[in-house]
Amino acid sequence: MKNPKTDATQKDVNVTGKKKVSRSVLLGAAFLMATSSIGPGFLTQTTVFTQQLAASFAFVILISLLLDIFSQMNIWRIIAVSGLRGQEIANKVLPGLGVVLAILIVIGGLAFNIGNVAGAGLGLNAMLGWDPITGAVVSAILAIFIFVVKEAGKAMDKFAQIAGIVMILLMLYVAFTTSPPVGEAIVNTFKPEQISIFAIVTLVGGTVGGYITFAGGHRLLDAGIKGVESLPEVTKSSVTGILVTGVMRVALFLAVLGVVSKGLAIDPANPPASVFQLAAGDIGYRMFGVIMWAAAVTSVVGAAYTSVSFIRTFHPLIEKFQNWVIIAFIVISTVTFAFVGKPVTILLIVGALNAFILPIGLGTLLIAAHKKNIVGTYKHPIWLTVTGAFVVVIMGILSVVTLIEQVPLVFK
Repeated sequence: MKNPKTDATQKDVNVTGKKKVSRSVLLGAAFLMATSSIGPGFLTQTTVFTQQLAASFAFVILISLLLDIFSQMNIWRIIAVSGLRGQEIANKVLPGLGVVLAILIVIGGLAFNIGNVAGAGLGLNAMLGWDPITGAVVSAILAIFIFVVKEAGKAMDKFAQIAGIVMILLMLYVAFTTSPPVGEAIVNTFKPEQISIFAIVTLVGGTVGGYITFAGGHRLLDAGIKGVESLPEVTKSSVTGILVTGVMRVALFLAVLGVVSKGLAIDPANPPASVFQLAAGDIGYRMFGVIMWAAAVTSVVGAAYTSVSFIRTFHPLIEKFQNWVIIAFIVISTVTFAFVGKPVTILLIVGALNAFILPIGLGTLLIAAHKKNIVGTYKHPIWLTVTGAFVVVIMGILSVVTLIEQVPLVFK
């Protein structure tokens, strides 16, 4: 005869275990998205724009964060409700569109992953004095190891969380040591002395552009978190990811602002490294190495995982051996950097094309949100549709401008 008390206890244990797993996955997805966006480009962009705009850059950060949140909340919710990945949704909206989106994502992810691998090599060079190519190869091996272990998803979640927390703590420490004019920054957050549209577009593209905007949503789907009932958790996870990115961006901004406000000269050859060295001497430079390495290697993992998630549904073999395809993706990026170097021309071309991915991806998913054959009886909130459409229009127009500006530079 069954013991009701024992059965009840076992049920409680199962429920508690499920909650812990869900919380871990939700946090992992948030950090995967955040650390994917915090790469070498993130560090350089934030430093350079703070130099140019000083305290007014606070306004740029605020606006870009709002646009990021509107983008992420829409995309993550629609992926969760439909139970489909981005390319599957796109193919249902317009046959073949998913293939186009997947090609753009994979090409962009591969090209930028070469830059991420290079950044990891430079990080180990600053941290330990290693040759950048050796550092890149060692970093790639670590990234590959994550996908070799049996529970690759859990390993990826944990790695992203630890790396993200380390980066934030080190960045906050450096920001504190530079004693930035916080009051001036707060005032300029809402009443800027100057506004740069280009900076806003660059930040939005760097934070939720390309593969990044789909990273967390696809991770949640792979973990089985989907359906209308999961929307509160999905929304919380998407906002958490943007806020983690925001904290990192604000901390770096304040660190640079502190250096700039003191009239210290930042080395244009390596702006972020220069800031850390000016703020905390040789120790600061080593800290920069840790942050650069963590930012780059987590971006390597995020780019490879998300890019492959866009093609895994196209053939049963890719689905079956997805971890090995991810590993191949990382190997190709590393070999290209080691033997060819950073392909500037490719990065410029793909950078221009990558600008289209956010408006195409978000626009497609907004259409899908109102199709019963994709989301069933789910009613997408009007305020999310309106704010999402606003992001699509703004980023669509500005991506065309970016393409027009970039193509002549490539063929000069």
